[in-house]
Amino acid sequence: MTHKITLIPGDGIGPEVTLAAKRIIDASGVEIEWDVVKAGAEVIEEYGTPLPDYVLESIKKNKVALKGPVTTPVGKGFRSVNVTLRQNLNLYSNVRPIKSYEGVESRFDDVDLVIFRENTEDLYAGIEHMVSEDIAESVKIISKKASDRIVRAAFDYARKNNRKKVTAVHKANIMKMSDGLFLKCARNIAEEYKDIEFEDVIVDAMSMKLVLNPEKYDVLVMPNLYGDILSDMASGLVGGLGLVPGANIGDDAAVFEPAHGSAPDIAGKNMSNPVAAVLSGIMMLNHIGEFEAALKIEKAVADVLKEGKNVTADLGGNASTVEFTEAIIKAMKKNSTNLKVCL
Repeated sequence: MTHKITLIPGDGIGPEVTLAAKRIIDASGVEIEWDVVKAGAEVIEEYGTPLPDYVLESIKKNKVALKGPVTTPVGKGFRSVNVTLRQNLNLYSNVRPIKSYEGVESRFDDVDLVIFRENTEDLYAGIEHMVSEDIAESVKIISKKASDRIVRAAFDYARKNNRKKVTAVHKANIMKMSDGLFLKCARNIAEEYKDIEFEDVIVDAMSMKLVLNPEKYDVLVMPNLYGDILSDMASGLVGGLGLVPGANIGDDAAVFEPAHGSAPDIAGKNMSNPVAAVLSGIMMLNHIGEFEAALKIEKAVADVLKEGKNVTADLGGNASTVEFTEAIIKAMKKNSTNLKVCL
């Protein structure tokens, strides 16, 4: 079966890491017809926006996209492409697995948790204005509909993947109406999943608990802002954003992308770490039902990281992006050969 998938190379190191992911996915044997569309800084002059309509149209048509990082101006300029994509396509569920890999130097070696972040509202709804020259105001929106569906997505994931516990993160002790509503929804949904342990933790306490005992957590679910902050913080537990994939999933479409930024300072130097993009590709393959290929690639990535010889500088090696990519492809072929011998 041939899958039609949108490919958005992105800005900075985006084209390098998405090409690496594409090469590895193609080498796995999955048949994909890639629809390559450009977004980001390079299209602004021509289209007047970093997100032309044809990008949204491609994703709506294909239902699935693999995307590289896109630069977001700080404090000025165009609104985040990521936020716009999520809101236009109703990609309400941001999913980030945080996992330790042997061979990667980090503070912990037994982390395996997944963060579910509500993607469409909270302070990121974009409702803000200047009250006066000296005062700016943002509106925090939390709804029952959005809270119910992100919590349910977290519980469904936990059940499907044999996870034992879901933790809801909030600040309902202070924001009793907005976060209070989120917490109420989480508690109500938890009643439908008696087979899965449930707890709730205040966000500041959660920050401390994650850096002390991350191994105690399994699936975490939270509103938009907390999810943005804690998922980046949690990446530091396993070696950094270069090892963290991500997915933005809705009822009608899904966009998979690495958690890291566009890193323009190293763009074009063939030294960027492609792991997060490759792991995002693995999430994509699982989403479209190509489980065998996903498992094959994940084992190859784990083998190359464990060996530590053909990894990029941020992981303690001196390999280029291309060399890292080729090492993963070689490991896939080696594993496939060994599998045939075993059979």
